[in-house]
Amino acid sequence: MDSLGLSTVTATDGKPATTQPAPTPAEYLARAVAIATENVRNAGGPFGAIVVTADGRVFEGVNRVTANLDPTAHAEVSAIRAACQGTGSFDLSGATLYSSCEPCPMCLASSLWARIDRVHYAATRDDAADAGFDDAVFYRYFEGVDADRAIMPVSDIELPAAERVAPFTEWQHTATRTEY
Repeated sequence: MDSLGLSTVTATDGKPATTQPAPTPAEYLARAVAIATENVRNAGGPFGAIVVTADGRVFEGVNRVTANLDPTAHAEVSAIRAACQGTGSFDLSGATLYSSCEPCPMCLASSLWARIDRVHYAATRDDAADAGFDDAVFYRYFEGVDADRAIMPVSDIELPAAERVAPFTEWQHTATRTEY
């Protein structure tokens, strides 16, 4: 248990290994900020995140982009990955994500795919931009700003219809598929 009373250790029955009252949202958020700050001290990026599942389990993640040479290893994605592995499910319905900074579009999309119920953050995207982490072009890209779409054009290439949809046809005919 850390100084905020947060426990990331679970008992063998999967329930939180703490008898103290659940931390407040502000305490979870303060923990996300604290792990982000510690990550900087350990040569990582200034981002930290915590996923708290509906049953109170806590999973942490820090930015590992440079450490793992993985541009998708943002703190929020790392916390979501840890929560999914820890719960044994890709569905985190009922969970809350606490992030040290306003999530970028990728992290927001990851939260949506994970079915996270709500997201709370501390620093804003403008605070991040002031520190050299400017995601504004990504937000504008997804808003459809034409000038920003030029940084990475996306288009379809015409294939015969049966070939184009072959993976979906196979999916629909696979009785053992896992819906998501």
